[in-house]
Amino acid sequence: MFRFNRLVPFLFFFCISAASAESAQSLTEKKIVSALDNEIRTVEEKARDQRRKPLQTLKFFGLQDDMRVLELFPGGGWYTKILGDVLREKGELHLAMGLNFLDKGVKQWGKGHLQYVSEDNHIWQRSKMHKFIRYYDKIEFGLTDLDMVLTFRNMHNMTPHSRILLNKEVFKSLKPGGVYGVIDHTRRHMEPYSVDRWRRVDPVRIIKEALDAGFILEDWSDMHARAEDGLIYDSVHPSLDKFSDRFTLKFRKPK
Repeated sequence: MFRFNRLVPFLFFFCISAASAESAQSLTEKKIVSALDNEIRTVEEKARDQRRKPLQTLKFFGLQDDMRVLELFPGGGWYTKILGDVLREKGELHLAMGLNFLDKGVKQWGKGHLQYVSEDNHIWQRSKMHKFIRYYDKIEFGLTDLDMVLTFRNMHNMTPHSRILLNKEVFKSLKPGGVYGVIDHTRRHMEPYSVDRWRRVDPVRIIKEALDAGFILEDWSDMHARAEDGLIYDSVHPSLDKFSDRFTLKFRKPK
């Protein structure tokens, strides 16, 4: 006969573990909210929160405040300021690729808690395809056991060959079970490359390239979709007001 009292210890342990995970997530969410209000962020950056949805985005990817995270192509540091603040006490934030675009104020603010992958570890050249498309001969981060790698609106800047190199290095850098989060401007499926719409990329292609590198597609979100964007103009076209349709993909390295 089944005895309920045998199940009690298991249920107690399960409830405690679930409560601990929920508490950790709640704490991280509070840190994200606090980071959004950090004085290091400009008024213009905060004004974009409504469209970019950083809290919902980082929750979707599963960010925790004790993770070792790598952000690729941080640009001026819009997400870097948020991630750096959240990970400052318990985690690590590494930055790689295109670091010459990073704002000097962010570098000053991040002294002591932002870590940089040297630009000497990879080579990039201007591609013949378009002067802003990046072609890489090699990509090496020299990092291992990362919990998460994130890139926001950057895959369209790379040739397919370069993305293959990038995905392989990201896969190598993540620990088993680690997350690879990708957001970019949507291009119509199977549409060939066009200089007029070069700041877009086909999400199906991005998925296939990640799967070929060994990742599994764990989830996707339409939180950054925009029906008003007919995908007929470049993502910076004035009619879009810097608010293009974007895909959000969450990959995971198998355990």
